[in-house]
Amino acid sequence: MTVGFFHDERCLWHSGGNYAGMLPVGGLVQPMVGGLPENPETKRRFVNLMQVTGLARELTWSTAPAANTEDLLRVHPQSYLTAFKEMSEAGGGELGLRTPFGPDGYDIAALSAGLTTAAVQQVLRGELDQAYALSRPPGHHCLPDFPNGFCLMANIAIAIEAALHHKLAGHIAVLDWDVHHGNGTEAIFYDRPDVLTISVHQERNYPSDTGGFEARGSGLGEGANLNIPLPPGAGHNVYIKSMEQIVLPALRDFQPDLIVVACGFDAAMIDPLSRMMARAETFRAMTAMVQEAARDLCGGKLVLSHEGGYSEVYVPFCGHAVMEQLTGSTITAPDPFEERFRDRQPSARFDQFAFGLLDEMAQGL
Repeated sequence: MTVGFFHDERCLWHSGGNYAGMLPVGGLVQPMVGGLPENPETKRRFVNLMQVTGLARELTWSTAPAANTEDLLRVHPQSYLTAFKEMSEAGGGELGLRTPFGPDGYDIAALSAGLTTAAVQQVLRGELDQAYALSRPPGHHCLPDFPNGFCLMANIAIAIEAALHHKLAGHIAVLDWDVHHGNGTEAIFYDRPDVLTISVHQERNYPSDTGGFEARGSGLGEGANLNIPLPPGAGHNVYIKSMEQIVLPALRDFQPDLIVVACGFDAAMIDPLSRMMARAETFRAMTAMVQEAARDLCGGKLVLSHEGGYSEVYVPFCGHAVMEQLTGSTITAPDPFEERFRDRQPSARFDQFAFGLLDEMAQGL
């Protein structure tokens, strides 16, 4: 099986400027090395690990052109693109909520969207079996005219709209397992019947006012949006149960031509921006499940587009586990935290509580 990996070093040159965690530097907030949690090191170390183990040699590597204006305008209004571009050319700034960018920010964001767009189109055309786009900056929080949550352009939505426009697909499903609610992707397709959006996330993490189970879409899109808000502390068993009980049946009912995963690794146990307990094995298992669904429903057509994940130490092992599963490779990067994190998983009592919440959601569909 041919698995593409879309990556461009320029995406790692995106800079958020002078921040300390989520706060701009100033007053009593001191500067720090690294600044924003969304920094290039998690992505760079992910790539480095695959190169060191040799898994990189089993992938088809590619960059891609930046998403063009026509592609961008299907999602973002001209007024937003103009303001973004002008600020970028003036050296950078901040257009939305905690979405700072430096020089060339516009061009790098368009390149990030282009990586996902190329991955989607090459899989749909049969040039690749499956693909991973190491897109940065991320995109699933970005609204058409308002960037937020580190996201400056809606990468996955741009890629989907281009695929639909070129009639490469008629129905596309998005599964977002980033720990934060995929509010941007949801909003863009909320009244659309041709795109199913599913978000599995930590309840009331970010944004705190979106992502409720009751948000099911509107108009012609009624029923084509599905949120699965999980309680803080949910671990491997709860994620797998949510896939089995809610996600996979929803995919089967929708019958997509392509499945796109918004692949965030921030539900992992030591991520600084979440309170979940997933392990590298969790992401491997979810990838296997969605691979099987893609084989059954759409000829195996599957694309993963990188979103969050802020542990520089652990993201590489989570990413490597996903790529091992995608490729079917015998090359592994054993998770050095596996035993420790497995021992710290939630108790059976917690799992039963969370399973009860999932039962309620399943009954409400």
